[in-house]
Amino acid sequence: MTFIDYYKILGIDKKAGDKEIKKAYRKLARKYHPDLNSNDKTAEKRFKEINEANEVLSNAENRKKYDKYGKDWKHAEEFEKAKQQQQYQRNAYQGSFSDYAEDDFSSFFSSMFGGGSARQGGRNVKFKGQDFNAELHLDLKDVYQTHKRTLTVNGKNIRLTIPAGVKNGQIIKIKGHGGKGVNGGPNGDLHIKFLITNHSRFKRDKDNLYTALDLDLYKSMLGGEITVSTFNGKVKLKVKPGTQNGTKVKLKGKGFPVYKKEGQFGDLYITYQIKTPTNLSDKEIELFEELAKLR
Repeated sequence: MTFIDYYKILGIDKKAGDKEIKKAYRKLARKYHPDLNSNDKTAEKRFKEINEANEVLSNAENRKKYDKYGKDWKHAEEFEKAKQQQQYQRNAYQGSFSDYAEDDFSSFFSSMFGGGSARQGGRNVKFKGQDFNAELHLDLKDVYQTHKRTLTVNGKNIRLTIPAGVKNGQIIKIKGHGGKGVNGGPNGDLHIKFLITNHSRFKRDKDNLYTALDLDLYKSMLGGEITVSTFNGKVKLKVKPGTQNGTKVKLKGKGFPVYKKEGQFGDLYITYQIKTPTNLSDKEIELFEELAKLR
């Protein structure tokens, strides 16, 4: 397996911190993203390399393994287990591993996970493949409804169904979509972390949504009917006469979908912000003065 220098791919130093890694990744990902480089095979390959480098270096545990084992980092756990197995079998079979020096990891690793000698027979150990970690960047509107999306991980396209109501920072596991198992062992898993940005006028808190709404002075005093925007449409709402600034109303079931509970939604909370009229005409001033005398 050819060694891939992930630090070089991202253009960073080996001592780079998490912020530097994230900054370098985002800059390069934007530059080589397939949407901006259609039919450019070189850019597509570069984009895959950048994602692979980020998956390794942005994960503290994977980065530690990569720094220690280089090209064999995906099998770091198997490597350590193999070393332990080597010691165990040396003791149990009295010298059956005598060909291996104490620190001859590379030859032992090769025989355990590669062409191995026939005398090892059925003693090969099966190991689960490396787990992969990926980030999926979405907008809040993208997770309002369940939908399918294709995610590219290590050059492989994976078709996902993303349930409505996924939360920012939530991690889901896709079983068997990680690294290939060793010696017939099961494949690793894929862990996807959702990073959700919100460009809407609504604030999300769990399954509830919050927003502020300007209400003119006359409507607040006299009451009436207004049309308000929810996350997925408009509804008519009655305003009570004498509504005060800061009054909150709840629209039941007009919030965000509840994760993996089809048909269930949180609530929408609206806070009224009463706007005082400006640039009054002489007649309006006169009427307000009369009103003030009546009060």
